[in-house]
Amino acid sequence: MEKHNLTMLNEFILMGITDRPELQAPLFGLFLIIYMMSVVGNLGIIILTMIDSKLQTPMYFFLRHLAITDLGYSTTVGPKMLVNFLVDENTVSYYFCATQLDFFLIFFISEFLILSAMSYDRYVAICNPLLYTVIMSQTVCWVLVAIPYLYSMFVFLLVTIKIFNLSFCGYNVIRNFYRDCLPLLSLFCSDTNEIELIIHFSAAFDLISSLLIVIFSYLLIFITILRMKSAEGRHKALSTCGSHLTVVVVFYGTLIFMHVQPKSSHSFDTDKVASIFYTLVIPMLNPLIYSLRNKDVKYGLHKTWKKISNIFSTV
Repeated sequence: MEKHNLTMLNEFILMGITDRPELQAPLFGLFLIIYMMSVVGNLGIIILTMIDSKLQTPMYFFLRHLAITDLGYSTTVGPKMLVNFLVDENTVSYYFCATQLDFFLIFFISEFLILSAMSYDRYVAICNPLLYTVIMSQTVCWVLVAIPYLYSMFVFLLVTIKIFNLSFCGYNVIRNFYRDCLPLLSLFCSDTNEIELIIHFSAAFDLISSLLIVIFSYLLIFITILRMKSAEGRHKALSTCGSHLTVVVVFYGTLIFMHVQPKSSHSFDTDKVASIFYTLVIPMLNPLIYSLRNKDVKYGLHKTWKKISNIFSTV
């Protein structure tokens, strides 16, 4: 097959979610609702944790950055996917493809480490409550947030530089509804062993290392809770980490489901459903989980809504 220099390949064609015309309108409406709920929910969490005086703690500082990453990678994928339902051919420029891949990697990888930082925060709060304010100082919180962003930027630079320095073949159809790393590799004429090794190693390291931190933190938390003599104390301790634990189970459960499937049972449709879930549905669910399960967030939302209602009632 004739090789083409990557400068000659100016655009890609996305296969999209479905090629059935009768499903385009219903799916557009469904995903528009999901994306708008994600935007409103995550923006609400970001604003609420910035303006509410009772939410100025490390736990809600991390929650704010979780909402930023959720909003970031869902916005990287969502709007373009919605536009693709309205056009005949789902084309995307080479530079937009590279940009989308960069931002998706930054926000998605950051989410792993922010969830780990949140589990460490819950560990300190429950297992070392007297030293909580000392250990989880403002400086420590900023370091725990800066590390995910810096690390994810390093990974995206390494991956994108490697990917877009390879030679593309004439074929430019991506078997997905957004630009992910692995579907792009099928378009290269060059040897992709090195970049595949980098991608798989990075994905395994991110998933396993962050999951181990979460598991180890919650193991220590549960041991501490079991040692508590007061039933009220145990209930209070569990309630402070219930929302985060729910988010962790949903997020890692989806990713583990994708990776533990045997190759024989893998299908394009199954991978698309899983991709939709972790790129659009999870960012919508996270603010809902924290809004419904967390008393401080519910109280903050109620208080803010009351203030807004009072403002409009006096106009």
